[in-house]
Amino acid sequence: MVEVVKYSEKYKAVWDAFVEGSKNGTFLFYRDYMEYHADRFTDHSLLIYKKGKLVSLLPANEVGQELHSHSGLSYGGFITDKRMKSTLMLKVIASVKLYLQVLGFRSVKYKAIPHIYHQQPAEEDLYALFREGGVLYRRDVNSVIELQKSHPYSKDRRWRLSQGRRTLVQLEVSRCFNSFFDLSKKRLKDKYNLSPIHTAEEMQQLATVFPENIKLYAATKDGALLAGALMYETSTVAHAQYLAASEKGRNLHALEVLVDWLLTEVYPHKSYFSFGVSTEQQGQYLNEGLVWNKESYGARTIVHDFYEIQL
Repeated sequence: MVEVVKYSEKYKAVWDAFVEGSKNGTFLFYRDYMEYHADRFTDHSLLIYKKGKLVSLLPANEVGQELHSHSGLSYGGFITDKRMKSTLMLKVIASVKLYLQVLGFRSVKYKAIPHIYHQQPAEEDLYALFREGGVLYRRDVNSVIELQKSHPYSKDRRWRLSQGRRTLVQLEVSRCFNSFFDLSKKRLKDKYNLSPIHTAEEMQQLATVFPENIKLYAATKDGALLAGALMYETSTVAHAQYLAASEKGRNLHALEVLVDWLLTEVYPHKSYFSFGVSTEQQGQYLNEGLVWNKESYGARTIVHDFYEIQL
């Protein structure tokens, strides 16, 4: 009754149409987004049919004898529509397991789609994972503001914001991706010895393909970039993919002014504002300074869970 089919280019239109009508899909699952870094992953995405009708998608790639729900995406489990119910999802996961066992896979690494991205309840997969022996092996802390409710800033954050407002910085949508990524790279290197996942060229290309979903906002003064926020927008969430400020911007508290503007004027109609995760080492280490910075805006924790199924 349930058939599992490996994705190929001929299914692109079908895949994208299903994502568009799904109850938990976002623009990250469109093939044009998934394939901007196709050279880095061996794609093994799946389409699942019941009696000839498409009922679910699984963005995935293979790593040796492991199948990963796609390593190149921030999140990404089974994509489903309003027809998906718990009993059907049990059959879907059982069929996917059998398909993978026949091909010689040994395990599945699965990262769920956080509930804040759901347009309607869509956690049938979590129950089915439990039934099929899925083991939680990683849990990340994601700091989120529920925008329709009160989210008071900390005393320190209010003071910084009041100081920043005195500088009269200009707030605007920007196309200066190169300048922003130069700033972001320097900040990540100096503070965390890290590099951005994306390049400026990649992000500019993606923003051109998805102009309603990927936007760069900037705080400037006298033409100089002081702070920036690269935002990923879905129907329910405004997610800060990158936040960065120059040394002058930090001294002038330009990022506080920019984030406050995003929260109060740009995105008050969204359900959630996500600052992203503050955990490392498979969730075992919490960067307390980083999470405090996010929580000082009123953000609180949701978890992002990762499961493993042995085959």
